[in-house]
Amino acid sequence: MRASRITAIIIMVAASLWIGSGVFGRTEAPAEATAEATAESRPLFRVAVQEARTESHVGDLVVSGRTEADDRARAVTRTQGTIVELNIHRGDQVSEGEVVATLSDEAREAQVAQAEAQVEQRRTDLEAKSRLIERGVMAANEKMQLEADLRTAEADLAVAKAEYERRIVRAPISGVVSDVPVRAGQALETGGLVAEIIALDPMLAVAGVAERQLGDVRVGSDATVNLVTGQTVDGTVRFVSPTASSGTRTYRVEVELANPEHFIPDGVTAEVAFRMDPVDAVRVPRSALTFSAEGQLSVRTVSADGTVTSVPVKILEDASDEIWVSGLEDGARVIVQGQDFVKDGQRVEAVDAGSASAPLISRS
Repeated sequence: MRASRITAIIIMVAASLWIGSGVFGRTEAPAEATAEATAESRPLFRVAVQEARTESHVGDLVVSGRTEADDRARAVTRTQGTIVELNIHRGDQVSEGEVVATLSDEAREAQVAQAEAQVEQRRTDLEAKSRLIERGVMAANEKMQLEADLRTAEADLAVAKAEYERRIVRAPISGVVSDVPVRAGQALETGGLVAEIIALDPMLAVAGVAERQLGDVRVGSDATVNLVTGQTVDGTVRFVSPTASSGTRTYRVEVELANPEHFIPDGVTAEVAFRMDPVDAVRVPRSALTFSAEGQLSVRTVSADGTVTSVPVKILEDASDEIWVSGLEDGARVIVQGQDFVKDGQRVEAVDAGSASAPLISRS
Protein backbone atom coordinates (compact mmCIF):
# COMPACT_ATOMS: atom_id res chain seq x y z
CA MET A 1 0.00 0.00 0.00
CA ARG A 2 2.83 2.30 0.82
CA ALA A 3 4.70 1.43 -2.37
CA SER A 4 1.64 2.27 -4.47
CA ARG A 5 1.25 5.66 -2.84
CA ILE A 6 4.89 6.49 -3.46
CA THR A 7 4.56 5.50 -7.09
CA ALA A 8 1.49 7.71 -7.57
CA ILE A 9 3.28 10.68 -6.07
CA ILE A 10 6.26 10.18 -8.37
CA ILE A 11 3.99 10.00 -11.41
CA MET A 12 2.18 13.24 -10.43
CA VAL A 13 5.45 15.10 -9.91
CA ALA A 14 6.78 13.88 -13.25
CA ALA A 15 3.59 14.94 -15.04
CA SER A 16 3.71 18.40 -13.46
CA LEU A 17 7.33 18.86 -14.49
CA TRP A 18 6.53 17.79 -18.04
CA ILE A 19 3.59 20.24 -18.33
CA GLY A 20 5.56 23.09 -16.78
CA SER A 21 8.45 22.60 -19.16
CA GLY A 22 6.19 23.63 -22.08
CA VAL A 23 5.11 26.86 -20.42
CA PHE A 24 8.28 28.12 -18.76
CA GLY A 25 10.64 26.94 -21.43
CA ARG A 26 9.00 29.02 -24.23
CA THR A 27 10.19 32.59 -25.05
CA GLU A 28 7.24 35.02 -25.50
CA ALA A 29 7.27 37.30 -28.58
CA PRO A 30 6.32 40.98 -28.10
CA ALA A 31 2.67 41.79 -28.91
CA GLU A 32 3.68 44.45 -31.45
CA ALA A 33 5.91 42.03 -33.32
CA THR A 34 3.11 39.50 -33.40
CA ALA A 35 0.64 42.04 -34.81
CA GLU A 36 3.17 43.23 -37.36
CA ALA A 37 3.88 39.71 -38.49
CA THR A 38 0.16 39.08 -38.82
CA ALA A 39 -0.29 42.24 -40.87
CA GLU A 40 2.60 41.38 -43.16
CA SER A 41 1.20 37.97 -43.71
CA ARG A 42 -2.07 39.44 -45.09
CA PRO A 43 -2.26 40.32 -48.82
CA LEU A 44 -2.35 44.07 -49.73
CA PHE A 45 -5.66 45.54 -50.85
CA ARG A 46 -5.69 45.60 -54.63
CA VAL A 47 -6.95 48.73 -56.42
CA ALA A 48 -7.29 49.62 -60.09
CA VAL A 49 -5.46 52.79 -61.18
CA GLN A 50 -5.45 54.98 -64.26
CA GLU A 51 -2.57 57.25 -65.21
CA ALA A 52 -3.53 60.93 -65.37
CA ARG A 53 -2.80 62.66 -68.67
CA THR A 54 -2.93 66.49 -68.60
CA GLU A 55 -4.60 68.04 -71.66
CA SER A 56 -5.57 71.55 -72.71
CA HIS A 57 -9.32 71.58 -72.20
CA VAL A 58 -11.83 74.19 -73.34
CA GLY A 59 -14.89 73.85 -71.16
CA ASP A 60 -18.31 75.48 -71.15
CA LEU A 61 -20.05 77.41 -68.41
CA VAL A 62 -23.73 76.45 -68.73
CA VAL A 63 -26.45 78.57 -67.09
CA SER A 64 -30.21 78.85 -67.51
CA GLY A 65 -31.71 81.88 -69.23
CA ARG A 66 -34.39 83.09 -71.61
CA THR A 67 -34.74 84.91 -74.90
CA GLU A 68 -35.60 88.59 -74.84
CA ALA A 69 -36.37 91.03 -77.62
CA ASP A 70 -33.51 93.43 -78.27
CA ASP A 71 -35.87 96.41 -78.19
CA ARG A 72 -39.54 97.06 -77.57
CA ALA A 73 -41.53 100.27 -77.83
CA ARG A 74 -45.07 101.62 -77.64
CA ALA A 75 -46.72 103.62 -80.40
CA VAL A 76 -48.79 106.25 -78.57
CA THR A 77 -50.86 109.28 -79.54
CA ARG A 78 -49.30 112.73 -79.20
CA THR A 79 -52.66 114.52 -79.20
CA GLN A 80 -56.30 113.70 -78.62
CA GLY A 81 -58.75 112.56 -81.26
CA THR A 82 -60.65 109.64 -82.75
CA ILE A 83 -58.96 106.89 -84.75
CA VAL A 84 -60.10 107.24 -88.35
CA GLU A 85 -57.49 104.88 -89.85
CA LEU A 86 -55.83 101.84 -88.25
CA ASN A 87 -53.23 100.36 -90.59
CA ILE A 88 -51.82 97.46 -88.56
CA HIS A 89 -52.73 94.13 -86.99
CA ARG A 90 -50.98 91.79 -84.56
CA GLY A 91 -48.02 90.09 -86.21
CA ASP A 92 -47.48 92.76 -88.87
CA GLN A 93 -43.92 93.77 -89.70
CA VAL A 94 -43.44 97.56 -89.57
CA SER A 95 -40.55 99.92 -90.25
CA GLU A 96 -39.49 102.85 -88.12
CA GLY A 97 -41.56 105.93 -89.02
CA GLU A 98 -44.29 103.94 -90.76
CA VAL A 99 -47.84 105.27 -90.22
CA VAL A 100 -49.78 102.87 -87.98
CA ALA A 101 -52.85 105.03 -87.30
CA THR A 102 -54.42 108.39 -88.10
CA LEU A 103 -56.57 110.48 -85.76
CA SER A 104 -59.45 112.76 -86.72
CA ASP A 105 -58.61 116.22 -88.00
CA GLU A 106 -60.30 118.23 -85.22
CA ALA A 107 -59.93 121.48 -87.28
CA ARG A 108 -56.15 121.13 -87.37
CA GLU A 109 -56.02 121.55 -91.14
CA ALA A 110 -58.04 124.77 -90.88
CA GLN A 111 -55.62 126.09 -88.24
CA VAL A 112 -52.74 125.43 -90.63
CA ALA A 113 -54.53 127.29 -93.44
CA GLN A 114 -55.24 130.22 -91.14
CA ALA A 115 -51.62 130.38 -90.02
CA GLU A 116 -50.40 130.23 -93.62
CA ALA A 117 -52.70 133.14 -94.53
CA GLN A 118 -51.41 135.14 -91.59
CA VAL A 119 -47.81 134.54 -92.71
CA GLU A 120 -48.64 135.63 -96.23
CA GLN A 121 -50.31 138.82 -94.95
CA ARG A 122 -47.35 139.70 -92.72
CA ARG A 123 -44.93 139.11 -95.57
CA THR A 124 -46.95 141.31 -97.93
CA ASP A 125 -47.11 144.10 -95.33
CA LEU A 126 -43.36 143.93 -94.83
CA GLU A 127 -42.62 144.15 -98.55
CA ALA A 128 -45.06 147.01 -99.17
CA LYS A 129 -44.04 149.14 -96.23
CA SER A 130 -40.33 148.49 -96.79
CA ARG A 131 -40.61 150.48 -100.04
CA LEU A 132 -42.26 153.34 -98.18
CA ILE A 133 -39.51 153.29 -95.58
CA GLU A 134 -36.88 153.45 -98.32
CA ARG A 135 -38.60 156.56 -99.73
CA GLY A 136 -38.69 158.13 -96.28
CA VAL A 137 -42.46 158.13 -96.08
CA MET A 138 -42.40 155.89 -93.01
CA ALA A 139 -40.05 155.81 -90.06
CA ALA A 140 -37.21 153.34 -90.32
CA ASN A 141 -38.02 151.75 -86.96
CA GLU A 142 -41.33 150.54 -88.38
CA LYS A 143 -39.47 147.89 -90.34
CA MET A 144 -38.30 146.14 -87.17
CA GLN A 145 -41.89 145.76 -85.96
CA LEU A 146 -43.01 144.43 -89.33
CA GLU A 147 -40.23 141.83 -89.32
CA ALA A 148 -41.16 140.78 -85.78
CA ASP A 149 -44.79 140.35 -86.81
CA LEU A 150 -43.71 138.14 -89.71
CA ARG A 151 -41.56 135.93 -87.48
CA THR A 152 -44.45 135.58 -85.02
CA ALA A 153 -46.77 134.51 -87.83
CA GLU A 154 -44.22 131.97 -89.08
CA ALA A 155 -43.89 130.55 -85.56
CA ASP A 156 -47.67 130.20 -85.32
CA LEU A 157 -47.64 128.35 -88.65
CA ALA A 158 -44.97 125.94 -87.39
CA VAL A 159 -47.06 125.22 -84.28
CA ALA A 160 -50.15 124.59 -86.39
CA LYS A 161 -48.28 122.22 -88.72
CA ALA A 162 -46.79 120.34 -85.73
CA GLU A 163 -50.24 119.92 -84.23
CA TYR A 164 -51.55 118.69 -87.59
CA GLU A 165 -48.66 116.17 -87.78
CA ARG A 166 -49.46 114.86 -84.30
CA ARG A 167 -52.66 113.29 -85.63
CA ILE A 168 -50.40 110.80 -87.39
CA VAL A 169 -49.21 107.88 -85.16
CA ARG A 170 -45.95 106.36 -86.43
CA ALA A 171 -43.97 103.26 -85.48
CA PRO A 172 -41.13 104.29 -83.12
CA ILE A 173 -38.94 101.31 -84.10
CA SER A 174 -38.75 98.62 -86.76
CA GLY A 175 -40.13 95.30 -85.63
CA VAL A 176 -43.18 93.10 -85.23
CA VAL A 177 -46.51 94.35 -83.86
CA SER A 178 -47.19 92.29 -80.72
CA ASP A 179 -50.39 93.99 -79.55
CA VAL A 180 -53.02 96.40 -80.86
CA PRO A 181 -55.37 97.26 -77.97
CA VAL A 182 -57.51 99.77 -79.94
CA ARG A 183 -59.90 99.77 -82.90
CA ALA A 184 -60.99 102.26 -85.54
CA GLY A 185 -63.47 104.83 -84.24
CA GLN A 186 -62.12 104.74 -80.71
CA ALA A 187 -61.45 108.10 -79.06
CA LEU A 188 -58.05 108.52 -77.39
CA GLU A 189 -56.49 111.09 -75.14
CA THR A 190 -52.89 112.28 -75.47
CA GLY A 191 -50.55 109.40 -74.69
CA GLY A 192 -53.09 106.70 -75.55
CA LEU A 193 -51.58 103.32 -76.50
CA VAL A 194 -52.12 102.32 -80.12
CA ALA A 195 -49.68 99.41 -80.56
CA GLU A 196 -46.79 97.57 -78.94
CA ILE A 197 -43.84 96.75 -81.20
CA ILE A 198 -40.88 94.46 -80.48
CA ALA A 199 -37.64 94.17 -82.42
CA LEU A 200 -36.80 90.48 -83.03
CA ASP A 201 -33.56 90.93 -84.95
CA PRO A 202 -31.22 90.65 -83.27
CA MET A 203 -32.66 88.54 -80.47
CA LEU A 204 -31.02 88.37 -77.05
CA ALA A 205 -30.39 85.41 -74.79
CA VAL A 206 -30.27 86.71 -71.21
CA ALA A 207 -28.75 84.74 -68.33
CA GLY A 208 -27.70 85.41 -64.74
CA VAL A 209 -24.11 84.45 -63.93
CA ALA A 210 -22.93 83.93 -60.35
CA GLU A 211 -20.12 86.13 -59.06
CA ARG A 212 -17.66 83.24 -58.75
CA GLN A 213 -18.17 82.46 -62.46
CA LEU A 214 -18.15 86.04 -63.71
CA GLY A 215 -14.44 85.94 -64.57
CA ASP A 216 -15.13 83.28 -67.21
CA VAL A 217 -17.46 85.54 -69.23
CA ARG A 218 -16.26 88.51 -71.29
CA VAL A 219 -17.78 90.82 -73.89
CA GLY A 220 -17.00 89.49 -77.36
CA SER A 221 -16.64 85.84 -76.33
CA ASP A 222 -18.61 83.09 -78.06
CA ALA A 223 -21.67 81.37 -76.62
CA THR A 224 -24.07 78.64 -77.70
CA VAL A 225 -27.77 78.89 -76.88
CA ASN A 226 -29.96 75.78 -76.71
CA LEU A 227 -33.64 76.72 -76.81
CA VAL A 228 -36.37 74.66 -75.18
CA THR A 229 -37.92 74.43 -78.66
CA GLY A 230 -34.97 72.28 -79.75
CA GLN A 231 -33.12 74.97 -81.70
CA THR A 232 -29.42 75.64 -81.19
CA VAL A 233 -28.04 79.08 -82.06
CA ASP A 234 -24.52 80.53 -81.79
CA GLY A 235 -24.08 84.07 -80.54
CA THR A 236 -21.68 86.60 -79.06
CA VAL A 237 -21.64 88.14 -75.60
CA ARG A 238 -22.37 91.85 -76.03
CA PHE A 239 -23.04 92.97 -72.44
CA VAL A 240 -21.96 91.95 -68.93
CA SER A 241 -23.59 93.92 -66.15
CA PRO A 242 -21.17 95.63 -63.75
CA THR A 243 -23.66 95.31 -60.88
CA ALA A 244 -25.42 92.30 -59.40
CA SER A 245 -29.17 91.86 -59.13
CA SER A 246 -30.33 92.69 -55.62
CA GLY A 247 -32.71 89.72 -55.61
CA THR A 248 -30.59 86.90 -57.05
CA ARG A 249 -27.06 88.30 -56.58
CA THR A 250 -26.28 87.30 -60.16
CA TYR A 251 -24.94 89.43 -63.02
CA ARG A 252 -26.99 89.97 -66.18
CA VAL A 253 -25.25 88.75 -69.33
CA GLU A 254 -26.67 89.35 -72.82
CA VAL A 255 -25.82 87.18 -75.82
CA GLU A 256 -26.72 88.63 -79.22
CA LEU A 257 -28.31 86.17 -81.67
CA ALA A 258 -28.92 86.83 -85.35
CA ASN A 259 -32.63 86.36 -86.07
CA PRO A 260 -33.36 87.66 -89.59
CA GLU A 261 -36.17 85.17 -90.19
CA HIS A 262 -37.72 85.81 -86.76
CA PHE A 263 -37.75 82.10 -85.95
CA ILE A 264 -36.53 82.75 -82.38
CA PRO A 265 -39.51 83.95 -80.31
CA ASP A 266 -39.38 86.30 -77.37
CA GLY A 267 -39.47 84.85 -73.84
CA VAL A 268 -38.41 81.25 -74.59
CA THR A 269 -36.49 79.30 -71.93
CA ALA A 270 -32.91 78.66 -72.97
CA GLU A 271 -29.67 77.08 -71.80
CA VAL A 272 -26.69 79.34 -72.44
CA ALA A 273 -23.22 77.79 -72.71
CA PHE A 274 -20.31 80.25 -72.48
CA ARG A 275 -17.00 79.10 -73.96
CA MET A 276 -14.26 79.29 -71.33
CA ASP A 277 -10.50 79.80 -71.72
CA PRO A 278 -8.33 76.67 -72.24
CA VAL A 279 -6.99 75.19 -69.00
CA ASP A 280 -4.83 72.18 -68.11
CA ALA A 281 -7.16 69.40 -67.01
CA VAL A 282 -7.36 65.63 -66.56
CA ARG A 283 -10.22 63.41 -67.66
CA VAL A 284 -11.19 60.80 -65.06
CA PRO A 285 -14.19 58.48 -64.58
CA ARG A 286 -17.03 59.98 -62.58
CA SER A 287 -16.73 57.07 -60.11
CA ALA A 288 -13.20 58.18 -59.17
CA LEU A 289 -14.53 61.14 -57.19
CA THR A 290 -14.59 60.80 -53.42
CA PHE A 291 -14.21 62.97 -50.32
CA SER A 292 -11.10 63.35 -48.23
CA ALA A 293 -11.06 63.09 -44.43
CA GLU A 294 -11.38 66.92 -44.36
CA GLY A 295 -14.53 66.76 -46.50
CA GLN A 296 -12.92 68.10 -49.72
CA LEU A 297 -13.90 66.78 -53.12
CA SER A 298 -10.91 64.68 -54.13
CA VAL A 299 -9.54 61.71 -56.00
CA ARG A 300 -7.22 59.18 -54.40
CA THR A 301 -3.84 58.46 -55.94
CA VAL A 302 -1.16 55.82 -55.37
CA SER A 303 2.49 56.81 -55.05
CA ALA A 304 5.45 54.79 -56.33
CA ASP A 305 5.76 52.89 -53.02
CA GLY A 306 2.03 52.06 -53.00
CA THR A 307 0.89 54.70 -50.48
CA VAL A 308 -2.60 56.18 -50.87
CA THR A 309 -2.99 60.00 -50.92
CA SER A 310 -6.08 62.19 -51.41
CA VAL A 311 -5.68 65.03 -53.93
CA PRO A 312 -8.28 67.86 -53.90
CA VAL A 313 -9.69 68.58 -57.38
CA LYS A 314 -12.05 71.06 -59.03
CA ILE A 315 -14.66 69.94 -61.54
CA LEU A 316 -14.38 71.85 -64.82
CA GLU A 317 -16.91 69.95 -66.92
CA ASP A 318 -19.29 67.16 -66.04
CA ALA A 319 -20.24 64.56 -68.65
CA SER A 320 -22.34 61.43 -68.35
CA ASP A 321 -19.47 58.97 -67.72
CA GLU A 322 -16.34 61.09 -67.37
CA ILE A 323 -15.47 64.45 -65.88
CA TRP A 324 -12.73 67.00 -66.45
CA VAL A 325 -10.92 68.08 -63.28
CA SER A 326 -8.01 70.33 -62.39
CA GLY A 327 -5.53 69.83 -59.56
CA LEU A 328 -3.88 66.59 -60.66
CA GLU A 329 -0.28 66.32 -61.82
CA ASP A 330 0.53 64.71 -65.13
CA GLY A 331 1.35 61.03 -64.63
CA ALA A 332 -0.39 60.66 -61.26
CA ARG A 333 -1.90 57.21 -60.70
CA VAL A 334 -5.56 57.77 -59.94
CA ILE A 335 -7.54 55.05 -58.18
CA VAL A 336 -10.60 54.36 -60.31
CA GLN A 337 -11.75 51.22 -58.54
CA GLY A 338 -11.55 50.53 -54.82
CA GLN A 339 -10.95 54.13 -53.75
CA ASP A 340 -13.78 54.04 -51.22
CA PHE A 341 -12.26 51.09 -49.36
CA VAL A 342 -8.85 52.61 -48.63
CA LYS A 343 -7.62 55.61 -46.67
CA ASP A 344 -4.71 58.05 -46.78
CA GLY A 345 -1.38 56.54 -45.76
CA GLN A 346 -2.48 52.97 -46.46
CA ARG A 347 -0.27 50.82 -48.67
CA VAL A 348 -2.04 49.05 -51.51
CA GLU A 349 -1.28 46.98 -54.57
CA ALA A 350 -1.95 49.06 -57.68
CA VAL A 351 -3.08 47.31 -60.86
CA ASP A 352 -3.57 49.05 -64.21
CA ALA A 353 -7.29 49.55 -64.82
CA GLY A 354 -6.96 48.24 -68.34
CA SER A 355 -5.74 44.85 -67.13
CA ALA A 356 -7.38 44.64 -63.70
CA SER A 357 -9.33 41.46 -64.28
CA ALA A 358 -8.74 39.99 -60.81
CA PRO A 359 -11.17 40.95 -58.08
CA LEU A 360 -10.13 43.43 -55.41
CA ILE A 361 -8.69 41.74 -52.31
CA SER A 362 -9.59 42.97 -48.84
CA ARG A 363 -7.44 42.60 -45.75
CA SER A 364 -10.32 41.25 -43.77
